[in-house]
Amino acid sequence: MKKEEAVEEIVLTKKAKGLSWEGIASELGLGTVFVTSACLGMNSMPEEPAAKLCQLLNLPTGAKEALMEYPTKSWENAVPQDPLIYRLYEVVGVYGDTLKEVIQEKFGDGIMSAIDFTMDVEKVEDPKGDRVLLTMNGKFLPYKTW
Repeated sequence: MKKEEAVEEIVLTKKAKGLSWEGIASELGLGTVFVTSACLGMNSMPEEPAAKLCQLLNLPTGAKEALMEYPTKSWENAVPQDPLIYRLYEVVGVYGDTLKEVIQEKFGDGIMSAIDFTMDVEKVEDPKGDRVLLTMNGKFLPYKTW
């Protein structure tokens, strides 16, 4: 089974069973963002949670191995059309240079890892309209000189 086929099977089964990503992640004992990303093919899933997921969703033979495969991460180079994804793209476009300046002023010349990284999404209720709290936590990696 190819990773893309496993992703399709997971998404269809999740919908058919009326499950949420948060519920699936809770069953696997992992973070919602990581589990969702792995289920959508953008991360590899360790063997034990992959086996649990296959059992939970009654996935076909080969799904576990597909979930465990290292992904080739790629996305469209064009500006995203989905409004939510576009807004995140817009945030980076508007604040990317600012974040770079502030991070490098605080830490030095380097980057924030997207490998040694966690992310969480929370709903913050507000009478003026609920808010999205997006927390990204990545290890700082200084550039090496030699």
